[in-house]
Formats: sequence, C-alpha cells, structure tokens
Amino acid sequence: GALGHWHQIKHARTGIYNAVVPTTWNMSPRDEQDQPGAAEQALIGTPVNDPNNPVELVRIIRSFDPCLGCAIHIMTPDKKQIAEFMVN
Repeated sequence: GALGHWHQIKHARTGIYNAVVPTTWNMSPRDEQDQPGAAEQALIGTPVNDPNNPVELVRIIRSFDPCLGCAIHIMTPDKKQIAEFMVN
C-alpha cells in the first residue's frame, strides 16, 4: 500500500515528522460518513466455513498487512459479539 513520509527540517533538525503507513490506510475505522476502511470492506459478507477456525478472515487481514497480529471478533448484524479469536 501507499507509504508517505513528511518532514520539516529546522536548524538541521527534524522539527515535524509525519508518516502514513499502509496499516493506517487499510485498517482505518469508519470515517465521518460511516464509510468502512479497506480491510473492513473486504471482510463484510465473507463466508466462513468453520466459525471455530475462521481462516478466511485471517487470510483477508493478512493480505492487507502480513505483520499484523490480530484478534477476530465475529459479530451479529446488531453488533452482538458471538465469538472472539486471537491470532498470533
């Protein structure tokens, strides 16, 4: 994904430094218009063959950021959590 670095140098020193890394773009929460981030969009509607081993969800998350350790929370449409998995 996109990787951006912005620097402001003052008196031979870094004054301001900002970095926007792929995880920031891809794993972002919903925006002010309730639009989901890229990873959330990819997860919505994904069929899961075995809810006790949701490898499909892990593959999607890791396709956006292979270094990301994650927890998967399976929710109902009314936002009740029905399962949680820790992935290392």
